[in-house]
Amino acid sequence: MYNYLTDAALDALIDAALAEDLGPDHLDHTSYATLTASQIGEAHCLMKESGRVAGIRFAQRVYQKMDGVRVDVQKMDGEQVQPGDILFRAAGSVRSLLMGERLVLNVLQRMSGIATQTHRVVQALEGTGCRVLDTRKTTPLIRTLEKWAVVIGGGVNHRYGLFDMILIKDNHIDACGGIQPALAHARAYLLAKGLTLDVEIETRSLEEVQQVLDAGGADRILLDNMPLHTLRQAVARIGGRIPTEASGGITPENARSYAETGVDFISMGALTHSVKSLDISLKIRC
Repeated sequence: MYNYLTDAALDALIDAALAEDLGPDHLDHTSYATLTASQIGEAHCLMKESGRVAGIRFAQRVYQKMDGVRVDVQKMDGEQVQPGDILFRAAGSVRSLLMGERLVLNVLQRMSGIATQTHRVVQALEGTGCRVLDTRKTTPLIRTLEKWAVVIGGGVNHRYGLFDMILIKDNHIDACGGIQPALAHARAYLLAKGLTLDVEIETRSLEEVQQVLDAGGADRILLDNMPLHTLRQAVARIGGRIPTEASGGITPENARSYAETGVDFISMGALTHSVKSLDISLKIRC
């Protein structure tokens, strides 16, 4: 995934986010109305609850783009932090410090929430050999940041978008007329296009699992919304011939039970679509 997180891509995202906040004149009218250009201050970013911090590199880059602001990082992405910990200190124009404040906090809070939730699941899976994947259930236009936070939390990125993997879901299968033709069409398409994308296919029953094994052509089998006893049977039937992924109804509380069925991966949309942001503040002194 991090092929997409280049410095240029990060700068473009920051520029777009600042433009959204500052408008066509690129001004913070409140700060310009109340503060002079010469006012210098210091800021510290304060953690107000425990968790796994993520977004420090992003925050640092935001302030680096503002003339005259110096950033002293105190905590690195991926570190466990506690209430009262200082994540970074910044010094420079008070106008600039305030101009970047909300963008920095919004991203730090969101990414840290995702990293914390992901790390919680990673800890629950410890010793099973199973890894946790994210999904495409992300916020439009900031998917890169949310998937970055998953990796910082110890998780693994699934496909980034519709362009970097063939993932044949239930609707594709039903519209195509079944598992065998869906897999056959996918392989023919890749051959015709000269592509080398992995092919994953969703299954909803042991019968469909067997159909995939009989048809061949899959690089991973998605075992969707299966009860634990069926999941164990499916994994046993596959017998390690193809990597397996379980999805549907998996939470941090039951993740280990799913992992103990022997699947290679579990995927959780909840890592990104409904996570609670962590409480972080930025305090400025002149």
